[in-house]
Amino acid sequence: MIVQNKIAVGIDIGGTNTVLGLVDQHGNILFRDLVKTTDFPDPQNFISVISERIKSLLNSGDLQLEGIGIGAPNGNYFNGTIEFAPNLKWKGIVPLVNIFKEHFDVPVFLTNDANAAAMGEKIYGGAKEMKDFIFITLGTGVGSGIVTNGQLVYGHDGFAGEIGHVIVDFNGRPCGCGRKGCLETYCSAGGIVTTMNELIQQEGIEGKEWTSKSIYEAAMKGDTLAIHTFEITGEILGKALANSVAYTSPEAIFLFGGLAQAGELIFEPTKQFLEDNLLEIYKGKVKLLSSSLPEADAAILGASALVW
Repeated sequence: MIVQNKIAVGIDIGGTNTVLGLVDQHGNILFRDLVKTTDFPDPQNFISVISERIKSLLNSGDLQLEGIGIGAPNGNYFNGTIEFAPNLKWKGIVPLVNIFKEHFDVPVFLTNDANAAAMGEKIYGGAKEMKDFIFITLGTGVGSGIVTNGQLVYGHDGFAGEIGHVIVDFNGRPCGCGRKGCLETYCSAGGIVTTMNELIQQEGIEGKEWTSKSIYEAAMKGDTLAIHTFEITGEILGKALANSVAYTSPEAIFLFGGLAQAGELIFEPTKQFLEDNLLEIYKGKVKLLSSSLPEADAAILGASALVW
């Protein structure tokens, strides 16, 4: 009797590209593929193409499909819907899970991309032995997945855990959500660029086009303004995370994404201001860790982890 290899499909839907892969229970990606999201203004056509790709990949080996996990912006776990995602062409509410079930007779799970990444850390990464942790993504925006007692926190409507939209300055920078002073306006890739530009303006230095990468490179070469930019960013992030600890008392906070790749430049000030601003009963108890998910595979791994 041939024993089939049990696998999950992991799909990460982005505004530009959608990546998908077949993943075994050990986190090995057996096959992968990519589809341009922007080529499909109709979600029905998009899912038809994705489904054909999955079936083609399944035929590549002796594989038993256990389920499909999907990470997507504004993905609602309870309803299986993408709801009013600003960076997708699909408008309104898209019943994504129900459409996928027209193509596959297996469980299908949907959540937002940061929640999916948190589950990837839980199933495949550094949080395997943890029941309580917070996962923070520092990229174009600031996302988060909160896990308590081994379960993702979804809230009553499926949209809990938006740490990136905690307000850190009520008179602060305008945010894409329509409010002012959200954490992601300071601690995202764009946020750190804004901070650098503000410091340059204050110093009266002739400006140049900065990116989060060029700020990192300048800091590594000893540029004092670039280093100070990371210090300011870490201070804001650390204080915000100290507040988050009060809600769930996590064992650890994981940082993931482009900004987290700056290493000690971001970790050192964040850890300092996290610890300095914790309530006394939490001091010395919360670890600040780098995600162990590989950057290139995290989206697929996180989505597939929803199945296991």
